[in-house]
Amino acid sequence: MAWVYLVAAGILEIVWAYAMKQSHGFTRGVPAAITLVTMIGSFALLSLAMRTLPLGTAYTIWTGMGAIGAFLLGIFVLDEIANPMRVAAAALIVAGLIVMKLSATA
Repeated sequence: MAWVYLVAAGILEIVWAYAMKQSHGFTRGVPAAITLVTMIGSFALLSLAMRTLPLGTAYTIWTGMGAIGAFLLGIFVLDEIANPMRVAAAALIVAGLIVMKLSATA
């Protein structure tokens, strides 16, 4: 169940990062509220996952999911650049997440 919590926390992290961008520095109410609610939910689910999973594994997976999710949203939704260097950096993050998951004991 810890991995389910962790994946859900990672998804919420992607949502709050995107909503924060859309809030324009917390000057737009609805995106700002979405940011705060999903941030709290993400932290809560991460804390549940950390009951079982090691800190290093849980936190790395959580932040990595957020980073890759935000990267992909930036490219596909916000028309950000997807040059070879950025894609290679994202691929390295994904490789690190895979290795971290494979090395997890819980």
